Amino acid sequence: MRPAWALMRLASPQLPIGGYSYSQGLESAIETGIVTDADTAYCWLHDQLELNLARFEAPLLLAHCHAAAQGDWKRLSELASQHRASRETRELGLESRQTGFSLTQLLKDLPELDNEAREHLLASEPTFALGWAIAARAWHIAPAEAVSAWLWGWLENQLAVLMKALPLGQQAAQRLTSKLMPVLDAVLATTLDLPESHWGSAPFGLALASMAHERQYSRLFRS
Repeated sequence: MRPAWALMRLASPQLPIGGYSYSQGLESAIETGIVTDADTAYCWLHDQLELNLARFEAPLLLAHCHAAAQGDWKRLSELASQHRASRETRELGLESRQTGFSLTQLLKDLPELDNEAREHLLASEPTFALGWAIAARAWHIAPAEAVSAWLWGWLENQLAVLMKALPLGQQAAQRLTSKLMPVLDAVLATTLDLPESHWGSAPFGLALASMAHERQYSRLFRS
C-alpha cells in the first residue's frame, strides 16, 4: 500500500471519530468577540499553534506514536495518563475521551491492527492521543507523519468552525490556510526537536474559552 494513502486516511475528516463536532474554544472566542474576522482568526490560530500545540500537544502526541510503533506499552500507558491529566477543562477531557473511544471502536475490528496493539488498546482507558498513535502503528505511518496528519486535521477543523460560526467564506479560509502553512512547518520542526524536559504550555486563553463554551447558551459545537 502506498504510504500516502494511509496518511490521507488518517488525516481525512471522514475518519469517524467526531472531531468535527468540537470547536476547542474557538466558538466561544467568536461569541465573546475575540475572533471577529480573518485577521483575528489568524492571531487565534497562530497563537494556538505556536504557544500550545508546538510546545506540548504535538510533542506529547509524537511520544505516543514512537511508543506505539516500538511496542513500548508501559511507556504508552504513562503517556496516556499524562495526556488525561493535562486536559484543563471538563470539555477538553470529554472530547479526548469521546474521540479516543471512537478510535477504539474503529480500530478494534480492523484487520491491520496486530493482536498486541489490540489487547493494549482494549485494556486502556480511551484517549485521543492513544488511539491516534495505535492507528498510526496499524497503518504503518511514521510518527512524524502521524503528527503532521494530526496538525493538518486540527487546522482543517478550526477552519471549518470559522466557516460555520464566524462565518468565514471558503476563499478566505484558503487564504488563511496559505498564511498558516509556514506556521505548521515551524510547529512540526519544534515538535521534532523539543526534549521532554521542555514540554509545557500555559494556554490560559484556551482554557477560559473552553470553560465559557461549556456554559454558552447557544452553540453549534459540542461541549
